[in-house]
Amino acid sequence: MSPINENSPKHCASREEFNFPKFNKKLLCSLSTVFLSLLSFIFLVWLILHPTKPEFSLKEADINQLNLLGPSMLNSSIQLTLLSTNPNRRVGIYYDEFLLYASYKGQTITPETSISPFYQEHEETNLLSASLVGDQQPVPPSFAYDVRLDQGTGTLAISFKVMGRLRWKVGTWVSGKYRFTVNCIAIMPFGTIPAPPLSSNQGSQCSTTI
Repeated sequence: MSPINENSPKHCASREEFNFPKFNKKLLCSLSTVFLSLLSFIFLVWLILHPTKPEFSLKEADINQLNLLGPSMLNSSIQLTLLSTNPNRRVGIYYDEFLLYASYKGQTITPETSISPFYQEHEETNLLSASLVGDQQPVPPSFAYDVRLDQGTGTLAISFKVMGRLRWKVGTWVSGKYRFTVNCIAIMPFGTIPAPPLSSNQGSQCSTTI
């Protein structure tokens, strides 16, 4: 009669305990490999396509009103037209947020105005128009002095700022949201009598940062 080996059940149990974490490690390695492969594929697509940031230019800016109310209040009304171009051949752009405002010598002279979200196809150009209207907009006491100086030189420089968020679209893949800013400057002839309307039709290129 063969002796009974009482250690066999313990031996089997220890083998099961050893195999279970080993299976988990294989599953974890497989998932990690798939995840890294997916990230590598997205990164390669990004490198190959390499989206170029959108281009903006100032088509027209018309100042219809720019009146001081006392030393530190301003009423302003500006009609702005921008050209927006997507230079990419294979990448579309979703504009989820698009806010514009005007400033003069670093001082905001209109509230932010929003343009509705839109999608821009490959190599598409869009005309964007907005009315920037400020009622009793606070300005520093030096505002009137700066305007008189520009009046003396015969030119008025107004800056237009755009702040927003965009997403890139490659095929069916859509990226996360990216912040972008646009800066445009309109140089307008400014005569001896500061009476709007003033107009700029210069078509100048704007700077874009993402």
